Amino acid sequence: MAGRKQFDVDVALDGAMHVFWEHGYAEASLSRLLAATGLGRGSLYSTFGSKEQLFRLSLHRYAELFGSRLSHALRAHPDDPVAAIRAFYDAVLERLAEPEVPAGCLITRLAAETAELDDPVRDAVGNALDGQRAEVRAALRPAEGTSSVTELDDLALYVSAVNQSLTVLHLAGTPLADLRTVADMAHSHVAAALRT
Repeated sequence: MAGRKQFDVDVALDGAMHVFWEHGYAEASLSRLLAATGLGRGSLYSTFGSKEQLFRLSLHRYAELFGSRLSHALRAHPDDPVAAIRAFYDAVLERLAEPEVPAGCLITRLAAETAELDDPVRDAVGNALDGQRAEVRAALRPAEGTSSVTELDDLALYVSAVNQSLTVLHLAGTPLADLRTVADMAHSHVAAALRT
């Protein structure tokens, strides 16, 4: 049928997501994006629009495929924030252990190059980081009876920062066993902080 797309949009988007993930925004050249999506220039632009729009769709796809696992882990223990943080770090480490995706994290990679990003792209990355921290903070809500709001806000920042650190260390080639040690220590710190 004339005008009908002859390719799987999700497969093409996954290819673009991997380019941004592996090379960052600035180095996600048109030639890399075309090769990864298997599309011609016209099809790429008519389907996804500009590079910025393609990036936003890739970020959404990343959240759909990988971020949703972290969200699910945080919500799996609605009355036990310590168990929720354990599940969160377990989900992070499981994702990092997957061999078929690039090392590290798409959001962390892009956060490292925010100084070079245009405002809309920088804002999208910042919103993704803020969103994750808000989800962590929500998982800590049951502890509001024993901890102050400020303490829990600080813990949410800490948990999110450790997550970003784990992905940077993974990108640098740190063994998964060492990442587990970091996650275990962070979890112990959170547990101790919530007991005080």
